[in-house]
Amino acid sequence: MKLKNVLIVAEDLERSKAFYRDLFGLEVVLDNDGNIILTEGLVLQDRKIWQGFLGRDSIPKNCASELYFEEADIEAFSKKLENYKEPIEYVNPLMEHSWGQKVIRFYDPDGNLIEVGTPV
Repeated sequence: MKLKNVLIVAEDLERSKAFYRDLFGLEVVLDNDGNIILTEGLVLQDRKIWQGFLGRDSIPKNCASELYFEEADIEAFSKKLENYKEPIEYVNPLMEHSWGQKVIRFYDPDGNLIEVGTPV
C-alpha cells in the first residue's frame, strides 16, 4: 500500500487553485467537478462535497495537521508571501529553530495550516 494523495477542503476552488499555483507552482492534473488533483499529490475538494460525505462541517484553523513544503531560498519565499495579492494570515513569521532550520507557518485561504522550511 502507498499514500497517493492528501486532500484538503476549499470553499472557493478557483481561489485555492490560484493560491497553490502562484505560491507553490502546483498545477492542475485533473479537475473533476469539485475534486481537483494538483501536482505533488495535493487534492482540493469543494467544502460542500466534503460536508455531504461526512455529514458534518469541516473546521478551519483546527491545527490538527499541516502541509509541509521545503524551500532552500526561504527568504525569497517569505517576500513572495508578503507580496501576494491577498493578505496572508501568519501563525509565525520567518524564524529559525535551535537546530538551524528556518521555517514560516501560515494558513491558506481556507484555514489549512502550511509550514515551509529550509531542507533539513
